Amino acid sequence: MANSAISVTGLRIVRGGREVVRDIGFETPRGRITGLLGPSGCGKTTLMRAIVGVQIVAGGEVTVLGHPAGSAPLRRLIGYATQNPAIYADLTIAEALRYFASVLCAPVSDVDRVIGEVGLADHADKLVGSLSGGQHNRANLAVALLGKPELLVLDEPTVGLDPVLRDELWSLFRRLADGGATLLVSSHVMDEAARCDRLLLMREGRILADDTPSGLRERTGTTDLEQAFLRLVRETEVTPS
Repeated sequence: MANSAISVTGLRIVRGGREVVRDIGFETPRGRITGLLGPSGCGKTTLMRAIVGVQIVAGGEVTVLGHPAGSAPLRRLIGYATQNPAIYADLTIAEALRYFASVLCAPVSDVDRVIGEVGLADHADKLVGSLSGGQHNRANLAVALLGKPELLVLDEPTVGLDPVLRDELWSLFRRLADGGATLLVSSHVMDEAARCDRLLLMREGRILADDTPSGLRERTGTTDLEQAFLRLVRETEVTPS
């Protein structure tokens, strides 16, 4: 556990009377990109909410950077980008980021840095309410990068982006990991799996696999990670746990 950024044991989450996360456990290594992949509605967002400490859980333990999830010491150590950005529409990108930098006690110089990292330098003075969907997502990601957090929890950060921007963001994620940050990145796009150091494949509230991309290919006898996922799904359906 000492080398793990996130450690989850026996986690159960119930929402609306239905168990949406079903007794799962895993550990994610520090300084690496872990991909949380699976179809929409499989429980990825709920799991991420539990990791950042904003989700009521029915059972199990979640430890993050050596602290129980939601602990006060984690507030400045985690950057969290949700699927639904909560950035004020009547502020410019720069104004919004200056506000969040003050809340997080991040250096003022961080504002220009993160705007550049997400490729919005030419749009810093645009109102958030006038941004396209992809620009809005990138502004939301910029908030999560303020203060250089040790752990980044990114919920589908590339959704709605064109292939060029997606590639640029994944290059940024790799630079952040190479610099010592730990990233947990969710996606339902399987071609992003190959960019991760480790993969958690999720379906219907369960973890189907916890392995490296190469390990999953070898385990399933496929070269395509999407086919590997489908093969694991079929195996689960044949032999339910």
